[in-house]
Parts: sequence; C-alpha cells; structure tokens
Amino acid sequence: MKADRMTADQVLQDIADYVIDYKVVSEEALNTARNCLMDSIGCGLLALKYPNCTRHLGPIVPGTTVENGARVFGRSFELDPVKAAWDIGALVRWLDFNDTWLAEEWGHPSDNLGAIMALGDYISRVNVVNNKAPLNIKDVFEYMIKAHEIQGILALENSFNRVGLDHVLLVRVASTAVATHMLGGTRDQIIDALSQAWVDGSSLRTYRHAPNAGSRKSWAAGDATSRAVRLAMMTIVGEMGMPSVLSAPEWGFYDVSFGGREFSFSQGYGSYVMENILFKISYPAEFHAQTAIECALLLYPQIKEKLNEIERIEITTHESALRIIDKTGTLDNPADRDHCIQYMVAVAMIEGDLVAKFYEDTFHQQNPLIDELRDKMVLKEDKRYSKDYLADDKRSIANALQVFFKDGSQTDKVEVEYPVGHRHRRQEGIPLLERKFLNSLQSIYSKERCDKIYTLYLDQKKIEQTPVNEFMDMFVIKD
Repeated sequence: MKADRMTADQVLQDIADYVIDYKVVSEEALNTARNCLMDSIGCGLLALKYPNCTRHLGPIVPGTTVENGARVFGRSFELDPVKAAWDIGALVRWLDFNDTWLAEEWGHPSDNLGAIMALGDYISRVNVVNNKAPLNIKDVFEYMIKAHEIQGILALENSFNRVGLDHVLLVRVASTAVATHMLGGTRDQIIDALSQAWVDGSSLRTYRHAPNAGSRKSWAAGDATSRAVRLAMMTIVGEMGMPSVLSAPEWGFYDVSFGGREFSFSQGYGSYVMENILFKISYPAEFHAQTAIECALLLYPQIKEKLNEIERIEITTHESALRIIDKTGTLDNPADRDHCIQYMVAVAMIEGDLVAKFYEDTFHQQNPLIDELRDKMVLKEDKRYSKDYLADDKRSIANALQVFFKDGSQTDKVEVEYPVGHRHRRQEGIPLLERKFLNSLQSIYSKERCDKIYTLYLDQKKIEQTPVNEFMDMFVIKD
C-alpha cells in the first residue's frame, strides 16, 4: 500500500523559516562575524605552510579552470563552488585554530565558511557577468550568523558524540540551509535540501580518537560544507526531498542514528551563538584544553628549571575534557597530539608556549621529556566545572593545574575558568585576535597587501560594503 507523504518535520520547517525570515539586527553579532571571518582566513593562511594540507587543494582534475569560478584564500585556483568549499573549509579547519562552540555537542561553526565564501564568490562573479549586483560582505556576515546559529542551537542539548557521530554533520546541515537560500531557494526547497543533509547520515567520530585519530579530522569539515553546496545545487534544479527524514518510524534519523530520541531545544534561533562564540586566540589546541595551557604558562616561570624534579601533576577539569582529550599511551601523529590534554600541558610546561609545529613527529621525537611528564599527570573532574560548562550564563571551560615535586614541595593550584577567547574576556581578547590575524597575513603577503587587507578588516562599514568577488581577489596569490 502506498503511504502518504507527511508534513515536513518541524525541525526542518523551523530552520527554513529562520533562514528566510530572520533579520539580523545585532551589531554585536555583525562585529563578531567580522572578527570571525578574518580569524578564519588567518587560520587558513597559516595552514598553507603544511604540505599535508596543500596537497589536497585545487581542481580534482589538475589544470581545470572553471569560468567565473570561486577563488581560494592564498591560491590562484578558479574552481567550481563545491570543490572551492572543500578547499576553504579544509584550510580554515586544518590547524584546529578556528572558532569553537561547546555545549552537549561540540564543533566549529566557522567551518561553514567553506560553503558561504565559495558560493558567495561564485554567485557574485556570475552576477557581475550578467550585469547584476554581486553579494557583499555584509551578506556573508548575515549568512555566517545564521549558519553559526543553526549549528550551535542544534548542539545545545543534543549530543551526537554520545552515539558515536561526528559534529561535522551539523556543519553539513547548517551549510545546506544557508547555501540553498543563497541560491534563491524557496522555503520548500530549503526543507528538501535539509532533508538530504540529514539522510546522508554522519561520519563516525572514530577518526578523532585513538587508535584511529588522524588527518581526516582536519579535512572533514571541508568535506561536509562542500557536500552542502552540492545538495543545495541539486535541490535548486528539482531534486525532491524526504519530509519525515528525522521522524519516520524505523527508517528515520531518530530511530536509526539517535537512539529513538527526538532533538531537544531550549531556545529558538537568533544571533546567540555568534555573540557567544569562542575564539582560539593563543594556542592551536582542542578548546577544552585552552585554560589548562594558560595554567601551565602561569606556572612556567616557577617550574621551568625543575621539570626533572616533578613527582606528580594534577589537572582538575570538566567532564567533556575527560571524555574527549584525556589520552594515555602512544600518540601516533599530530592529529592525535593536538587532542591530548596531557601532551598540550606538557609541551607548555617545557617550552613556555604551544604552536602548531610542536605537534609534529620530529618535535615529539626530539623531546622525550614530553612523555615523561605525561606519565606523571593525574586528571580528575570538578563537578562545578562540569555544571558551569553547560550553564547558559557562564559556559565556562575551566581547568586547574598543580605541580608536586619529589622533595615534598608544591606549587599553588592555578585555576583559569574562562579562556582568553571567551565572550567574558572580549576586551582582552580582541586586540590579541587582531594581532593573530596580522601575523597570519604577514606570513604570506607583502607589506603593501597586508596593510590593505588589515585596514579594510578594521573598518566595519567599509568591509560590509565590499563585493565578495573583490574581497576574494585580495587574497589570491598567482602561481
């Protein structure tokens, strides 16, 4: 017997209505989006120094150029928007240095920039050729705010990691919603495209955890955001959707992948996530360890000459950190090390800093003291830290560190509840974020180009009015 097609799941309807109807009025959100865009570009420019990243970039068929194709930061490619989204997404995410959202599910909402920038550039170039107005960077900011919000609100009370699914699923969902709208999709088309995003299922989190941790975690977001562009483009030309993709008995996402549970929501969609986004400012490290690294650097002057005299190191942390980045035993590669709180703290205690090259095999092999210190570390949970981590008015990411020596002496217990990239530390953090971006520019471009880009970045009104295609041209490097 043929079943009637049902009304679309409410989750899909709510996202579609938000993308179409919500008007961004928050100046704080727009300003934060500007900082987020430039920080994400800076992360991508730093990733260009790593051959394991750059070997993935460019057209799938070497030498292919797409008419009116999308550009990629720091490269000269002209790509179809699906591959351009992959490249931009991979660059932004490669060093684990872009913005972060922490709740029941974790993730990095700026991963959605792969779809937004690639499609925005492509649409703008096609529009110009057809004597139409290009999109401008304010459009980009508004799409960023909406993609951040969709991913972040879905993450607030719904833990995908607990059922073994990876958070890039939410990147695909958020990117699909905004990409379909960017292409002129109707409400029904956005719903159809979203259903395709959910029916794709999700990557398993195994590539973020031992023994399978590896470089896929650096390109997974690029893969997800590019898939979103593909699904949006397919929907625009008429591909049908599956309205009960989440709720269908036995075969829907809830029953197949979420233990039969429906999603839970504590609030509607607005601009909350962008306003509260966490910036990784000082250290390219998994965010749950950021305050632990700060603690290690606070203790560094006291302990740097006494590292061989240490008997025990106590790290007090929260439940999510214990679940994700508490690792003992062998660490096989950089992707394994930048998700190990013990490794990150040990390096900070030894070097008085933590930079991306400290995760590389050669650095690890030349520094046996790292693993010696790791073996002396004891992790324990503070229930208050775990509670405040999820509290709407706090969302702390607290860690504390105390070092005990063989002679019976010990340091004070040093505690940091909010990392420098937290909303509670914006006044302190933004100048550091600006310096981080400028340093990234200077690693790639001439002084003249750096000055031009950085001056534009500091001017909210001017950058908002800049056409997306002209903005992307500023970052092109000719081969």
